[in-house]
Amino acid sequence: MNDSDLLFDFIRRSPSPWHAVKTAAEALEKAGYARLEEWESWRLAPGGKYYTTREGSSLIAWRQPAAPAAGWRIAAAHSDSPAYRVKGAAVKSGCTMLLTEGYGGMIRASWLDRPLGLAGRVLVRTAAGVEARLIAPDRDLAVMPHPAIHLDRGLNDGHKYDPKADMQALFAPGDKTADYEALLAAEAGCAVKDILGADILLYCRQEGTTAGAEGELILCPRLDDLACAWATLQGFLEAPASDEGAVWCLFDNEEVGSGTRQGALGTFLPDVLAAAGEALGETEDERRQGIAKSLALSADNGHAIHPNFASYADGDFPVRLGGGVVLKFNANQKYTTTGLTAALFKAVCEGAGVPVQTYYNRPDMPGGSTLGNLLGTRVPLPMADIGLPQLAMHSCVETAAASDVAALHKACAAWYAAKLTPAENGWAIG
Repeated sequence: MNDSDLLFDFIRRSPSPWHAVKTAAEALEKAGYARLEEWESWRLAPGGKYYTTREGSSLIAWRQPAAPAAGWRIAAAHSDSPAYRVKGAAVKSGCTMLLTEGYGGMIRASWLDRPLGLAGRVLVRTAAGVEARLIAPDRDLAVMPHPAIHLDRGLNDGHKYDPKADMQALFAPGDKTADYEALLAAEAGCAVKDILGADILLYCRQEGTTAGAEGELILCPRLDDLACAWATLQGFLEAPASDEGAVWCLFDNEEVGSGTRQGALGTFLPDVLAAAGEALGETEDERRQGIAKSLALSADNGHAIHPNFASYADGDFPVRLGGGVVLKFNANQKYTTTGLTAALFKAVCEGAGVPVQTYYNRPDMPGGSTLGNLLGTRVPLPMADIGLPQLAMHSCVETAAASDVAALHKACAAWYAAKLTPAENGWAIG
């Protein structure tokens, strides 16, 4: 399969953050990475390959360095996308509705009038305690219908979508609230009475597909940020053996600020690096040296210039579909790229034959933020913000270029393989 097909498969198997972690864990275990649990004692060997998860929706994998102070090569992406969390089911106007609450900032209109599925985890009472079980029934289960144009003549004149009125999902006519609970129980393999909790979200059921004159475009849900998750994971798995340590991070809750124990602002990465250093017998001085030798990528998608809305972009720095990987800058440090980290990333990509585009927000328009500047407050790493150029970010279905998926994969593989060493006035390459 080509890179686009591999990405589509990864996204299809990852309808929720918990499923994204499961999909990644399966790839890691196939590559010989051993699962560790945070509540257990770890025995880490130099060169050993490990991964651990937190809250079931974040994951960190690493290859243990050969010796103390060897440094780390890191890339981070996030597992979550804007979605609607299901609070429960209730009868409204003679229909069973799934009551929702928005998670993150999405393009609301894109969620209406399309088949939606359910995915997440159910917390089940067992003889041993409580067990989390992932569910994702492979069928269409709900829809958020628009009102007819005949009933709302102003619908095309700037309708303001009300989360409470517009964004509740139709599950069935009549009272089928018990059927919703029975569905969760059947998928989790338990009795309804044994469900003690659940984290369930609606997700777009459309699978990834190509479009365009020669299939140059890809259309797919959750490109932000599972495209970066997939590409960085592939680069990590393809990394050659090295004395330096390698880390791959998949964090949850980026779309709502990362301020959770499983988010980039939590202690997950510092905890893992501390455990890895302790296993090597690393002193505090060696820890400092190792961090100073380390480099990281924060990988989250960027905005391509929109042919219908070109004025939204900084026309002096246009990012184009098919133009290569995006390197993101922001003077107020919403993106963490510096001149130094940009130079290193460009040099790596130049050596690999990967095109790089520079992104700035329009000076009069605030942009978003991502993992890099937040993660840097937890581990002080030199870092660059990169991503896949795309259109319709936070839509139910997003658009990108197939060639950029391949470029991002190649760039991430080159990043993990490059030999970069700090020097007095820069970094040595090679």
